[in-house]
Amino acid sequence: MEKLQQILQYKFRNIKLLQQALTHSSVTGNEHRNYERLEFLGDRVLGMTMAHLLFKMFPNDREGTLAQRHVKLVRAQAVAEVVKRLTIDEYIIAKDKETTQSVNVLCDVGEAIIGAIYMDSDIEHAIDFVERNWRQMIDTADSGSEKDYKTQLQEKFHVLKLPVPVYEVISKEGSEHEPIFTIKVSLDDATYAVGTGKNKKSAEQQAAYNLLQKMG
Repeated sequence: MEKLQQILQYKFRNIKLLQQALTHSSVTGNEHRNYERLEFLGDRVLGMTMAHLLFKMFPNDREGTLAQRHVKLVRAQAVAEVVKRLTIDEYIIAKDKETTQSVNVLCDVGEAIIGAIYMDSDIEHAIDFVERNWRQMIDTADSGSEKDYKTQLQEKFHVLKLPVPVYEVISKEGSEHEPIFTIKVSLDDATYAVGTGKNKKSAEQQAAYNLLQKMG
């Protein structure tokens, strides 16, 4: 925990908050010991913090442009990128290594750590953490439109003269308030990929991304 706090550049007064932020539900279903509640809080803190930073850093941007920047910077892939860059994934407590490499889990842990910092101190420390670790992405993220992974996959299939990719729900787990969808996208029995997300849209995007990676 000491080394991780050095990486985070934040010293916890209550180290149990950091431990909780790193603990996946596969280890314990107790929501006061795993990261789920902190992730819920951190998600909201990240959204508000990023809005604050963008409002301050881009005074000439219109509301729509700020919104486009915001979406890119708080999406799961962006949060997961920060977690990987800081090597936080090496400290995640889960039942197996595969779980710790899921984009959704990486994102959840990143948001949980933001929530833990907020609970341990105040909003200013949370803003400092986000600005320090998202600064490079904030500086380089443009506001232009970007094709989502489903669109990219469909275009790739079209270029290769393949049928339209098929998406199907494999499972829905968790509570009604916090469901986890698992969706499979496939060309045929041999060419497919699976993605998970908190809603069907995000699970489909993750599945499309995974199939794009598999197809090169």
